[in-house]
Amino acid sequence: MVIPQRLFVTGIGTDVGKSWATGWLAREAARAGRSVITQKFIQTGNCRRSEDIEVHRRIMGIDLQPRDLDLTTAPLILSYPASPHLAAEIDNVTIDWETPQRSLETLSREYDCVIVEGAGGALVPLTADYLTADWVAEHRLPAAVVTNGQLGSINHTLLTLEALRNRGVEIALVIYNPHFDTDKVICADTRNYLQRYLAAHFPKTQWVEMPHEL
Repeated sequence: MVIPQRLFVTGIGTDVGKSWATGWLAREAARAGRSVITQKFIQTGNCRRSEDIEVHRRIMGIDLQPRDLDLTTAPLILSYPASPHLAAEIDNVTIDWETPQRSLETLSREYDCVIVEGAGGALVPLTADYLTADWVAEHRLPAAVVTNGQLGSINHTLLTLEALRNRGVEIALVIYNPHFDTDKVICADTRNYLQRYLAAHFPKTQWVEMPHEL
């Protein structure tokens, strides 16, 4: 598995395992001898802390880092558990969307590898007319797409891939999360279909599978 120096982790929707995938990627990069840190693009549903960063560190097997404590790794935290545009409205704040990029630049100077976890899926709105995928494309970050074997995942994965490609985003990895493998028939077909689709339409994209137990 080749992990780029900078990587944005998105998913085919909410609650597909992006935090677990991000922590796992970071752990694998560290085991390969790279200095690595994760960043949360924007955290909603928290106050003065990022629960997703805490998940990353548990999976990596390390304590919270100095850049976690000063919130460089989670520079945008909103209280309401909703998409960023709504959470910002509820908190009555106007977000400077260059803030996560400035944090990314700081972390990139200090670490070999920075893995940024998004919020929800690729087309989650940041403002009324600015989507997560727009931000990723604007800052020229390669993406990893987290998927799974639930019914509907093929459709959601293909839509995500096409949305990213249409914006010129390089899709470095598709990560299969086996945590939701409840129907063996559907899961096997999903795996096979997506791998064939990548080979035909995204031949440079890596297909990787997370272990069942992290």
